[in-house]
Amino acid sequence: MDNIESETNVSTHDICVLYGEEILASQLSHVESKGYDFAPPFKVMTIQLYLIGVMWRHGEGLDSVSNPREHAMESLHKMLLKTGMSNKNAGKRIVLLKDLSREEDSSETLAVTAGYEAKEDDNSLDMIFDEYRDETRVSGALWRFYSRGKKFMLLGGGGVGFLALFFSKIYSPSSSLMSVLTLGLLAAALVVVPTFIIGALIYRAKYKK
Repeated sequence: MDNIESETNVSTHDICVLYGEEILASQLSHVESKGYDFAPPFKVMTIQLYLIGVMWRHGEGLDSVSNPREHAMESLHKMLLKTGMSNKNAGKRIVLLKDLSREEDSSETLAVTAGYEAKEDDNSLDMIFDEYRDETRVSGALWRFYSRGKKFMLLGGGGVGFLALFFSKIYSPSSSLMSVLTLGLLAAALVVVPTFIIGALIYRAKYKK
């Protein structure tokens, strides 16, 4: 591996990224066959935490890497840039993943540990997702409900508010600007607040199950 690096001028980060992509490719076919239904952000960040472990372990075998765990974070940052994420957003994601990568007792999370011990085609990524299969908080169904509810609140609330402003100017053209704006906000709130409360109650019911 060191000879490859010196001959092709490939950085240690590139080496870890290539290895991470190789291991991930061998795992994803198994994951897709299981038909997991997780919230997209949960699935993506779980895979990224897993890759940190994978590249951490691989970095330990490279002589020029002094801090393999931190090197894995830097390699993941490079991988995110490679997928088209902006440098700013990639930096924010790494900060978040650093926080999520450790438990409260400072031990490594399951995803990082599984990645560290991973081998090609060993179904280790499946093992992580199996642990969360029945966790309502990360389910795809709940995420879709949240996404639809968010759109409804934004579009519905904004639409009702606009109609209130429009008709108040038609039927009460002498109204002051402040009173018209107040009416618009109240009308929007009549849609947004009940929707939020109903969504919270449904979430609470699902979470209890």
